[in-house]
Amino acid sequence: MNSIGYVLGTQEATPLEFWVAVLPGNVLRLDDVVEVQSQRPDGNGVVKFFGVVDYVRTLHEGTQFDTDTFLAKNGSLPVNVSYAAHIQVTRIEPEEYLPPQPGDVVQIAVDEGLKCALHFDGMEKRIPAGMMRSGSPAYLNFEFIDGTNGAHINISGVSGVATKTSYALFLLHGIFNSAALGSYRANTKALIFNVKGEDLFFLDKPNNKLSEANLAKYQTLGIPAEPFRDVRFCAAPRKTSHNVDPHLDQRADNISVYLWSIREFCRERLFSFLFAGDDLERSNLGFLVSILEEKLARIAEENDRNDKKVLGVHLDVEPFGDRDKTKITTFRELIEFLEDKLVENTDNSWLGRNAPSTAEALMRRLWGIREEIGHLIRGDLSPEQFAKYQLDPLAAAYQLTVVDINKLRGKAQKFVVGVLLKKLFYEKEKRGQYPVIFIVLDELNKYAPREGRSPIKNLLVEIAERGRSLGIILVGAQQTASEVERRVVGQAAIRVVGRLDSAEAERPEYNFLTGACRKRSLLLKSGSMFIHQPEVPSPILVNFPFPPYATRESEVAIDEMDDDDIEF
Repeated sequence: MNSIGYVLGTQEATPLEFWVAVLPGNVLRLDDVVEVQSQRPDGNGVVKFFGVVDYVRTLHEGTQFDTDTFLAKNGSLPVNVSYAAHIQVTRIEPEEYLPPQPGDVVQIAVDEGLKCALHFDGMEKRIPAGMMRSGSPAYLNFEFIDGTNGAHINISGVSGVATKTSYALFLLHGIFNSAALGSYRANTKALIFNVKGEDLFFLDKPNNKLSEANLAKYQTLGIPAEPFRDVRFCAAPRKTSHNVDPHLDQRADNISVYLWSIREFCRERLFSFLFAGDDLERSNLGFLVSILEEKLARIAEENDRNDKKVLGVHLDVEPFGDRDKTKITTFRELIEFLEDKLVENTDNSWLGRNAPSTAEALMRRLWGIREEIGHLIRGDLSPEQFAKYQLDPLAAAYQLTVVDINKLRGKAQKFVVGVLLKKLFYEKEKRGQYPVIFIVLDELNKYAPREGRSPIKNLLVEIAERGRSLGIILVGAQQTASEVERRVVGQAAIRVVGRLDSAEAERPEYNFLTGACRKRSLLLKSGSMFIHQPEVPSPILVNFPFPPYATRESEVAIDEMDDDDIEF
């Protein structure tokens, strides 16, 4: 191993940081990993220092004025060029906090030295995190992801440049194809909410634009360059169709539709998720919503006892107003039923101690979301038909479930996310921690904002704090971590940062980045990320390869598309 330079003697060296004088003709860059062997001052052994370059600089020695640069350039002033790099120590073996000595030889860490420097050698279960600048693979300790020692991943960055969803998919692909899962590999699952376009609806197809260079990178990382297997795609029904047709434009095959029956909506106490983005706890609306949720649940449970149909879809109620109909089969009829109870008849058992004005405010909100939510909640199907549209993220036949919410408006998106997370949370409470399920959710700032409270925010906080013990791992992403609830972001053991906005980079949520990393985060290209994990003191810059699975329709090979998907 050739030396790259020597520990600098004109700058102080400490056990945690030191400077290196780079030898002429050699290169030492940001993110390079080095090692130093230093003799103990008492002569009793050798201490090894490992570290990462976090600052480099060059300057003319022997100059005094800025214009001396011109004289040095034309040879009129003799000068020397000083090329030095600052090292942040990441590991000391043995753990004796002595400073290295000036003049100690500095070498580039490779192979086992590199693994030792970044603590990869102590990771019993690890997954690939990407390629470092040196071309060597970087790893994440899976025990800080699956809940063994920590849990959750958080990804921040500017939309469209930071490639947050792409990196989340890369990590999932690495997890599913690594040995870290052990005997749980076949049963580990993931649920992805598709929030932008229809790009995620081709993950089961090979990418026809994958180059030989990227194939080689996957071989280096030790994961196969192949699409996801056992994938289920789910979409909302079209509003304009009486039939239950998926609302997708680019793909028609292998698509499931999700919706909820009127009775399930009431029985499972999903009413509050209609207001998932509202801060109900700061107004009297919250009390009224809780009353209605409980009353509707009791009616649904009574329906189940009477007809013994757990999959019953409509809701049988006592006649209301001047209506003869007693079956609620649409979301509109449910709103009319509640309006009759709260506004027209002013039934005190339904209104509780709330003022009539509170009921009127609630009804305005319900009528306001009728067109947005109505097609997701139906009671006009048979129990057998409805059984086909129930979405179980833990279904044994699928490893990856993609749920499209892109075609829905804001309130409907929050309703779908909240309801599915609630169902998953309660199912995992019954089944236990293993196998784990990964939840990939972008735009966390919309679902768990820093200010206010809402049912979906409370649920995400619960997942962040208790999900580790239940086997629910949140892979959350957002443009600005400063706008997300601290308890959600702060619980993530793995933090990932792509390109950041200059103002956002200065927020305290990114204190785990060094000063140089913060500045560089403004310049990162697509596919480059800083990763921070508990065992490694310094953030690591990685680049992840082009995906082997199609991420848009144009990347799907013609022979991989069904006849129904080909347009002439």
